[in-house]
Amino acid sequence: MDNPKLLIVEDDEELRTQMKWALVQDYEVFLAHDRPNALEILRSERPAVVTLDLGLPPHPEGSEEGFLALSEMLEQDGLIKVIIITGQGEKDNALKAIGQGAYDFFCKPIQIDELKVVLNRAFYLSQLELEHRELQQRLREEGFEGMLGASTQVQEVFSSIRKVATTDVSVLIVGESGTGKELVARAIHRQSGRKDGPFVVINCGAIPENLLESELFGHEKGAFTDAHIQRKGRFEAAQGGTLFLDEIGELSLVLQVKLLRFLQEQKIERIGGREEILVDARVLAATNRDLMQAIEEGKFREDLYYRLGVVTIHLPPLREREEDVLVLAKALLQRYADENKKKITEFTKQAIRAIETYNWPGNIRELENRIKRALIMAEGRKITPEDLELVSVVYRKYEKLGLKDAREALERNFIQRALARNRGSITKAAEELELSRPTLYELMEKLGIEKEK
Repeated sequence: MDNPKLLIVEDDEELRTQMKWALVQDYEVFLAHDRPNALEILRSERPAVVTLDLGLPPHPEGSEEGFLALSEMLEQDGLIKVIIITGQGEKDNALKAIGQGAYDFFCKPIQIDELKVVLNRAFYLSQLELEHRELQQRLREEGFEGMLGASTQVQEVFSSIRKVATTDVSVLIVGESGTGKELVARAIHRQSGRKDGPFVVINCGAIPENLLESELFGHEKGAFTDAHIQRKGRFEAAQGGTLFLDEIGELSLVLQVKLLRFLQEQKIERIGGREEILVDARVLAATNRDLMQAIEEGKFREDLYYRLGVVTIHLPPLREREEDVLVLAKALLQRYADENKKKITEFTKQAIRAIETYNWPGNIRELENRIKRALIMAEGRKITPEDLELVSVVYRKYEKLGLKDAREALERNFIQRALARNRGSITKAAEELELSRPTLYELMEKLGIEKEK
């Protein structure tokens, strides 16, 4: 395997040479004596890690050229790890560089063994980030009809979509608000033989009941006071395509009867009309309500439920998609950063921890909105928990617990999420949590977390 690439930017030729020969056994070392030379090597060789002396020509006594080099390097590659090499009396500049995106700093005189430890950590982190970026890119490319997810639950949804799309049966999509029910409906339509036909959406809960019948079935001229012209409804608009009825649980019993008749006969009548109109449209419906409970309460027809739900697709809430949360967050950040021409493409470690521990009651819609807001409000190069407004809400679910119970609940949450991300691997989860395997086993036993078999 090729050695990883390291760029040393240092105007002192003797020090530059010493560093090269001390590190050449472990890394493919490139040398630069000034900013233009460093940026040229960065473009051509793409090193993952750079050591940078802030005092570069033409102003080696100052730090302006070094800070300019740092800024241009990070602009070229947001994931590059820049380690500042500084004198003992210049720590303020080094800390300022950290604030501007440098990875770490190291004081002269250089102790090679200590520098090797810092470099090793930087390369390790760089490799992890590169693998994550490649996974994210692969998921974006392999995403199914605009939907992302590697978790078992989501892959089962994708499989169901592929199966039902080739048929013409009605499908009921069930899930909490914000889980992406319309995305699933659109995916079914685009995968079906009706993909060249219209995809018509109507939210049954957003239109007043006295107007909804006309919206769905249309009306004839003179059917009621304001019916000055004949108007076709959404069923007819979906001719040859798909009609998506969102929030189907809000449909009145009267309209449920008319919908049931269409599903049985593929025919409708406009309000005020006597002519039966044959409509070739597939019906997909979605709800966040418990329709079985609505049936028991007499608010939803049982026969309509079974007509609509020939196949039912259940969408998992985001809190049950632990493997997907961070991948989705990073993909959304990249998308909205590109759309808004922002150079922010990363989260701080604290933000990542907040994203992974938050319960996401608003599901993907809430995740999207928080990231959009964060991009607008962020002042640094990375998104923070403050930008996401997740500083206080992350721990809200622990507020009413005593300290001991809250600590155990938080530990349980961290361990379960780490195990989920690492597909049950105790070794990898222990490494991520910075624990030994025996310690993790003890904690799992104490907290009642069973090892996956």
